[in-house]
Amino acid sequence: MALFPPGKGGGEEIAYGGKGKGILIHTLTEGNGMPLSNSTTPANGNEREQVLPLLDKVKLKTLKRGRPRKRLRVLAADKGYDSKQQRASLRKRGIRPQIPKRVWKTKKNKGRPIKISVTRYQQERCFAWYQRKYRRLVVRWERRKVYFDAFLDLATIHIWIQRILLVG
Repeated sequence: MALFPPGKGGGEEIAYGGKGKGILIHTLTEGNGMPLSNSTTPANGNEREQVLPLLDKVKLKTLKRGRPRKRLRVLAADKGYDSKQQRASLRKRGIRPQIPKRVWKTKKNKGRPIKISVTRYQQERCFAWYQRKYRRLVVRWERRKVYFDAFLDLATIHIWIQRILLVG
């Protein structure tokens, strides 16, 4: 999840969130930080409601012995996605949730250093690619959500093409 501010004048599905006016980009990434699916919501939207639609967008086929797996095994997310209902729905789909528990700030844990998990680093790296390589995504100039989503999908495709050409 990353906040991307709107251009002058706003547009559809733009709202005031915790960090200001804009939209949120929700991205599901694989183990190396490569984006698999994206969705956008207003900045005041609920993050937890976006996990299952993102999972439904992913079509996964692995080439290993035996029958091919068509679903993810583990889902790692940050604290914003932590809820009992979310964990139960993921387990029902056969996915092991790897989500840290939300901890309320107290005097005991106030002085601890902030640790960023490996999975969170991979997510942040994906958002850094969006912001550094695709300036069109930094500020949402499009007034219609469909156009911005199309540019986001083009950026995802371009990241995958670059990855395939470098590896191959």
